[in-house]
Amino acid sequence: MTSPDAARLKALDRDHYMHPFTDFKALGDEGSRLITAAHGVYIEDDEGRQILDAMAGLWCVNLGYGRQELVGAATRQLQQLPYYNSFFKTTHPPAAELADTLCGLAPGHINRVFFTGSGSEANDTVLRMVRRYWALKGQPEKQWIIARDNAYHGSTVAGMSLGGMAPMQAQGGPCVPGIAHIRQPYWFDEGREMSPEAFGKVCAEALEARIQALGPDKVAAFIAEPVQGAGGAIIPPESYWPAIKDVLSRYDILLVVDEVICGFGRLGEWFGSVHYDLEPDLMPIAKGLSSGYLPIGGVLVGDRVARTLIDDGGEFHHGFTYSGHPVCAAVALENLRLMKSESVVEQVRQVTGPYLAKRWKALERHPLIGEARSLGLIGALEIVADKATGARFDKSLKAGETCRDICFELGLVMRCCAWPR
Repeated sequence: MTSPDAARLKALDRDHYMHPFTDFKALGDEGSRLITAAHGVYIEDDEGRQILDAMAGLWCVNLGYGRQELVGAATRQLQQLPYYNSFFKTTHPPAAELADTLCGLAPGHINRVFFTGSGSEANDTVLRMVRRYWALKGQPEKQWIIARDNAYHGSTVAGMSLGGMAPMQAQGGPCVPGIAHIRQPYWFDEGREMSPEAFGKVCAEALEARIQALGPDKVAAFIAEPVQGAGGAIIPPESYWPAIKDVLSRYDILLVVDEVICGFGRLGEWFGSVHYDLEPDLMPIAKGLSSGYLPIGGVLVGDRVARTLIDDGGEFHHGFTYSGHPVCAAVALENLRLMKSESVVEQVRQVTGPYLAKRWKALERHPLIGEARSLGLIGALEIVADKATGARFDKSLKAGETCRDICFELGLVMRCCAWPR
């Protein structure tokens, strides 16, 4: 039974809070769930129900809820230096230490980081860095950035433009110019008439075709998530990334690997780039960097881009009030320390990920599941009306949303990724 205070808070929410990615009217009519506490892998609502948070917040609570070590790190930093900016030739211990720690975890050719407040801000920064880099190289005509359909790179104007989600772009246009999109490596939905290996190569051929159409001398970068997260946990065929690398090696084009979801252990490595043996020039990061306890993001910058920006660039006219925020950086540092000391990444790679894969795959026996795929601690279930053909339910039935809501009522947070395309 809802308490009087819970009812009051839900009324305040209904009357004043405009939620992200929400049908405002529908939520006002239905009302919000009130989450009041969390511990470990569980969240708790106002009626005391424990709910297994299989989404880890929004792919971010990598160490789980209730870690007092992270609370303590924030408290100590708040008492010593709650805020100062990184403008005006200043720094502070948490930012400097975190920069060093991150570059120690990143692939060996990455030795710099630019801090932001979120993954969306990180991808805004990527766009600025990519175009600034080519201008400094004397090739300002290299403006085009190629991304993928149904990709998610944030919800700022630049992030929405880089992403390939049609509903976001329909509401947010006109998009930032100079961004093109190619097909996604979504074998179950788009490629079952061929083998996964053949389909992965076809998707890479789409990248080369677009480079040729735009003009190789005008393409600046290709941006992609190692595994597409919000687009539906789309795990590319094993042939995909090697073929993409082969295409990029034939052209002078930067590789941007968006690690906002896949970074910090989710795929069983510190970064998805390591799992797929990639050498990105730029790596946007966020989410698991602090296990979601405080907002922080950044861009890990490869040496060839960093050297050009540092040696030839002069002032880089870009940054944020909260770039390298001392409290956020202190929590991120402690989060990374705990992940290393507790061997979290190794646990995902060697134990938890393989166990999940085995149990997850068993769900394919269900008559409504067309495919159950997973990698590390990310997975998807394809809900189908016809198991033999893979045909979907009619969109008006909202099968994914119905399954999500049933799961929540039974004590499990899942996500529906049925984006209209």
